[in-house]
Amino acid sequence: MTNKQTSLFRRKLHERTIKYFFFACAATSIVVLFFIAIFLFHEGVGVFRVVEITDFLSGRRWAPARVQPILGILPMLLGSLFVTVGAMIVAVPLGLSAAVYIAEIAPPKIKNPIKSAIELLAGIPSVVYGFIGLVFLVPWLQETFNLPTGFTALTGSLLLGVMAVPIIASISEDAIYAVPRDFREASYALGATKWQTITRAVLPASISGISAAIILGGMSRVIGETMTVLMVTGNAPIIPDSICSFLRPVRTMTASVALEMGEAAKGGIHYSALFAIGLVLFTITFLLNLIADFILHRYKEAQKR
Repeated sequence: MTNKQTSLFRRKLHERTIKYFFFACAATSIVVLFFIAIFLFHEGVGVFRVVEITDFLSGRRWAPARVQPILGILPMLLGSLFVTVGAMIVAVPLGLSAAVYIAEIAPPKIKNPIKSAIELLAGIPSVVYGFIGLVFLVPWLQETFNLPTGFTALTGSLLLGVMAVPIIASISEDAIYAVPRDFREASYALGATKWQTITRAVLPASISGISAAIILGGMSRVIGETMTVLMVTGNAPIIPDSICSFLRPVRTMTASVALEMGEAAKGGIHYSALFAIGLVLFTITFLLNLIADFILHRYKEAQKR
């Protein structure tokens, strides 16, 4: 074998090794996801021998420690929904505004420092946000709105909204930056101002990427958060029934699992019910990720056209 053939053989072997390595990494992710789903299903399905799925999802009371357990997760399901919606009301305007400023307005000298500062927020542990909420936000909300307690859904929404800003801003900025420059030049050629170009040309062209950022980086991140909501929302399994419920304590699904898993006997109905809550959370997050992936796929197809 000549030196040229040996070099070609080594190159092909090297490329094949890299190819199989990346395939193994991707396959490992799929296998891990599959086993997580199987594990949750195996541990959580037992509760449905005691309670129907519809009663489990729509039940208004949660009392798993009784002799005859009452297993309804509607208060936690709606609590998670309330906190998530509130967080999105905070995070989407802030994250989108930050993305537009970084991608379209900020001078080069301050663009990178601002982007780094925003991304640094994503690295702060959730327990730190919880401590900040306990020390500052909880007493402030209690005094401002004259509430019996500052541990409310609004407290959790504000903190989770700030936590979701870096992810929404980063992904949205990438989507805005990916809009072809021709769009901007065509808009300016028609006499549009910079603001009109951003709002009527750039943002509509990047709406799919921004939507995926909100779903993937915002909703999926917020609905699965545990420590922060555990520390500041009050953890009362009360069904939120109006907009005023933002000023009352709530309990999320993640907080219920974290609070009660330590006291649930392994193999019991309570233990199984907590895993069923985890299965519901897994399903919601999985569906949100599928929706975000579908939107991103359509966005990429539209960009190719």
